[in-house]
Amino acid sequence: MNNDSVFQVALNTLNNAGKIGNIDKRVLDVLQAPKRIYQFRIPMKLDNGSFEVFQAYRVHYCDALGPCRNGTRIRPALTLDEIKALGLFMTIKHCAADIPAGGAKGGIKADPSKLTENEMERLVRAFVRNLTPKGPWADVPGADIGTGEQAMAWMLDEYEQITGIHCPAAINDKPPVLGGSLGGEAATGLGVFIVLMAAAQDIKMDVTKASAAVQGFGQVGSVLASLLCKEGCKIKAVSDVYGGIYAEAGLDIESLKEHVAATGKVSGFAGSKEITNEELFALDCDILVPAAVQNVIHKGNAGDIKAKLIVEGANGPVTTEADALLTAKGVTIAPDVVANSGGATVCHFERTQGLSDQYWDLETVNAKLETRILKAYHDAADTARKFKVSSLRTGAWIHALQKLEKAMKFRGWV
Repeated sequence: MNNDSVFQVALNTLNNAGKIGNIDKRVLDVLQAPKRIYQFRIPMKLDNGSFEVFQAYRVHYCDALGPCRNGTRIRPALTLDEIKALGLFMTIKHCAADIPAGGAKGGIKADPSKLTENEMERLVRAFVRNLTPKGPWADVPGADIGTGEQAMAWMLDEYEQITGIHCPAAINDKPPVLGGSLGGEAATGLGVFIVLMAAAQDIKMDVTKASAAVQGFGQVGSVLASLLCKEGCKIKAVSDVYGGIYAEAGLDIESLKEHVAATGKVSGFAGSKEITNEELFALDCDILVPAAVQNVIHKGNAGDIKAKLIVEGANGPVTTEADALLTAKGVTIAPDVVANSGGATVCHFERTQGLSDQYWDLETVNAKLETRILKAYHDAADTARKFKVSSLRTGAWIHALQKLEKAMKFRGWV
């Protein structure tokens, strides 16, 4: 079990990269905490006649490069600490992907599985009302764990009811019929796959002959697993919130997706053996993709990991200490701020399309995504080499911090 603060892990990475990259101390001082934090409580009568008050947050971490954007997470154990960390990750992620936007994150402490659809809709609409939304040039919420296209559609409608103006660019990750971008749902998983293939090539790993384990089989992990499987990679294990499954000969991912659609979980899949997440991390495989939540790989289990390539599909899945231990033993880690930036990148495309009222086909979206995410990966690798560090994470953060430093100095902030 790991008890590290996810926000402290983010600050450790920030300060370490800042020191190695010779970033102005005043810039780092600005980034030690969010620019602003909104906290509010949402009282709600539930459909069964009971009453509950839900804690909610929205963090604007830094807007030196542009309006704050992205992410609304709904989960029962949500904390402000987590939202602050995610806001910082989004700030760095936008910089790494050359997106002219600030980093933001929001969320509600609630369990979506215990809410009716009607309750979920009222909760999401109340969240938007409490934000007093200011539109696409100030703050653009998007989806995250516990939310998706439907929740974003409710958010957009509530925003437009409040303002009396149709404005598809005000909310990201909505359905294409309401002005969302094609390719949005698969974007993060596709981006992880593109970065994984680039990183594998750099370390001379043949993915067609490799084996992999994927922790998290949701929107990101399932897309990534399918793409890897099509390349010939053997997916030995996957897991979700209910547990994991393993098959030495490899799992049939398309059949597994049908099983999950029918049962709601990966366990019970024919021909597989049930395993825990800790057993998944320790498997003898070439590639490990943590694609669920933060801090799952830590000093307590880093020593058990046998994979040579870790690609972060989740935000902050590897703690500072685990990162150092793994890097020291020659493991290549493709960091979250690059590897899972596909969703943020297509959100940028979505806002661009909404503002121009010109919408792109899927081929265009995916081609632009590949170009941009590969540039982010190579920028991180080049910066790591320039500063003589073996960590791609440090390279990505230094590259991002150099942009923030330049922007803050031009603005006269530091």
